[in-house]
Amino acid sequence: MKEKKQEKKEQSRVLQVTVTGLMAALVFVASMIQVPVPISAGIETRLHLGNVFCLLAGLLLGPVRGGLAAGVGSFFFDVINPAYLPSAPFTFLFKFSMGAICGKVARLGGHGADCVPLNFGAAAAGSISYVILYTGKGLVENLLLGMEWAPALAILATKFGVSAVNGLIAVAVSVPLCLLVRKSLSRSRMALL
Repeated sequence: MKEKKQEKKEQSRVLQVTVTGLMAALVFVASMIQVPVPISAGIETRLHLGNVFCLLAGLLLGPVRGGLAAGVGSFFFDVINPAYLPSAPFTFLFKFSMGAICGKVARLGGHGADCVPLNFGAAAAGSISYVILYTGKGLVENLLLGMEWAPALAILATKFGVSAVNGLIAVAVSVPLCLLVRKSLSRSRMALL
């Protein structure tokens, strides 16, 4: 009996790691679906679908595993792109925070993972945290590089606008997608998450 319980526990851990890795891979691939947005000479930002899956990871997997999936998938996207490589550690931290905050808020008050209003609030909280971290980092970098306040704020405004659009898209898509995934898993009796 004890061996069977231990084996089941081991299988559960393997399944959790596998699902977390799968979500990280989805974050990575979704980050490749992008539209570059030039800001000024040599500076650009982008609209992308990576944030949808960062939030979905938080909603489905909770704060720790969801944060890891969001952070790891985004980190590896940055690592393979020379333009983003220097930002990879920050990206890991910021996207981890996004997924973790979303996952934590989604589980507040014991409402369960299918409470739609709470999930929208959780996704919004995750997106807002990311936008603040990302735009704040950009402002600090520009000021540390000696940029004057006026151009630094202009760049900040553009990055904030694009990030806000990314965030709105991510919230609008991740919550309904979460419901579809949960429904599909429930029908197939694969309540893995």
